[in-house]
Amino acid sequence: MVKVKTSIYIDRDLWSSFKEYASKSGVEVGKMLEELIKDSLIEAELDKTLAKIEERYEIDFNPVEPISTLVRIMRDERVDRVFRR
Repeated sequence: MVKVKTSIYIDRDLWSSFKEYASKSGVEVGKMLEELIKDSLIEAELDKTLAKIEERYEIDFNPVEPISTLVRIMRDERVDRVFRR
């Protein structure tokens, strides 16, 4: 991988906090920035891909009964089994 040197302008307090965070994490500042940039690019690509999928597909499902209703049914069935014996 070819590395490039760059200059950017960042809020001084933010930069100090970031460097301190990287130091406490035991990670070089440049390495942490690379990871953050990669994560951002991956997230942006994922967002684009998901947006394309949403345009083409519609999710169809039947809603599940509320859990309390299912629990009540199971309890009633248990009572029926217990008292039948």
